[in-house]
Amino acid sequence: MKIAIVGTGYVGLVSGACFAEMGVHVTCVDIDANKIEKLRHGEIPIYEPGLEEMVLRNVREGRLTFTTRLTDCLADVEAVFSAVGTPPDEDGSADLSYVLNVAREVGRNMTNYVVLVTKSTVPVGTAQKVKHAIQEELTKRGVQIDFDVASNPEFLKEGSAVKDFMSPDRVVVGVESERAKSLMTRLYRPFMLNNFRVIFTDIPSAEMIKYAANSMLATRISFMNDIANLCELVGADVNMVRKGIGSDTRIGGKFLYPGCGYGGSCFPKDVKALIRTAEKSGYKMRVLQAVEEVNNVQKTIVFEKLSRHFGGDLVDKTIAIWGLAFKAETDDMREATSLVTIDLLLQAGCRVRVFDPVAMDECRRRLGDKVEYTRDIYDCALDADALLLLTEWKQFRLPSWEVVHRTMRTPLVIDGRNIYNAEEMRQAGFAYACIGRPESH
Repeated sequence: MKIAIVGTGYVGLVSGACFAEMGVHVTCVDIDANKIEKLRHGEIPIYEPGLEEMVLRNVREGRLTFTTRLTDCLADVEAVFSAVGTPPDEDGSADLSYVLNVAREVGRNMTNYVVLVTKSTVPVGTAQKVKHAIQEELTKRGVQIDFDVASNPEFLKEGSAVKDFMSPDRVVVGVESERAKSLMTRLYRPFMLNNFRVIFTDIPSAEMIKYAANSMLATRISFMNDIANLCELVGADVNMVRKGIGSDTRIGGKFLYPGCGYGGSCFPKDVKALIRTAEKSGYKMRVLQAVEEVNNVQKTIVFEKLSRHFGGDLVDKTIAIWGLAFKAETDDMREATSLVTIDLLLQAGCRVRVFDPVAMDECRRRLGDKVEYTRDIYDCALDADALLLLTEWKQFRLPSWEVVHRTMRTPLVIDGRNIYNAEEMRQAGFAYACIGRPESH
């Protein structure tokens, strides 16, 4: 089976490599000639565990190729996956220009039946716009060629995307015809030989499922952050509260961990987009509006704790930051709490030193020389007046606190991810603050 995937970003490249791993012949297409050339030479533009090895293996074995022109392969493929970006417009709604450009290119150049599958996260109703764009181009050409559109939203978690794709808990596919359904069944059956977990729906439902899923998870995070902040005020311990409610089988324990806000490429963008979709339909998503508001405030909480500790005077303080990516096992800094925190620190007159295992280059690209880049966690803490933990990388979990204490000017640690034991930190000589626990804990 042969397919094309347009867009070699996070979703497109992971999808292409994983389909190729199962024996599908995949052509990945991107208009960025520099990126395509690097991919041909084995240079992977994103950090994702296991991805580089998979890409190199399937390129070497001839199942995965890269090009800048969809026309190089369009006549030979049965399906084209659209995995291009849908960045938010100024009002938060999704920009569909790249998605529709792919549809127009397919319509201008297709010569036989093909299914155009939207992999990008798009608002409900996008498939109809895609279908119209293809048909419009066919009409201009004066030809009649059968085609289908489908929606196949991704549910990949950065840091475990390869595993998620190769062994999914479910695959959602929205289709309009039995022909498209049959093709998508053939494509996904190898991933699910023992338990076929493809959920076929109508297309609008498939489009809505992705937004609803991410918005639900974002809601759980913001709800727990609200509870954590209240715990601090009333003297409760959010870790105990989390365990107490997470043991309820109706609720479960996932995404109930408080912290300094969610980020990344999905939750912030999808919550905004769903709010805007509702507004266009004359409805207010009041719960999601609150979710977004709580998250925006939560991203400032580590800075606020720091500011309170120093009585609001942070001028000329040296602040060390462990963790720049929005979460561990990725170099993605989109909507990361670190960006908000660093901006507030710089505005307050601080000197900022940073370290992240994989996101340093991304930080340089975004911030240039506004911060100081360090070699490792101990170099980062050198002469620091405070250490802020913003990303829960494994290598941050058990440092030599004796070395850190000796290195810092002021032994203050603010743990934005609740990964340390408060009593152990204080026994090690640190002033310690985290999220959702009374200062006495």
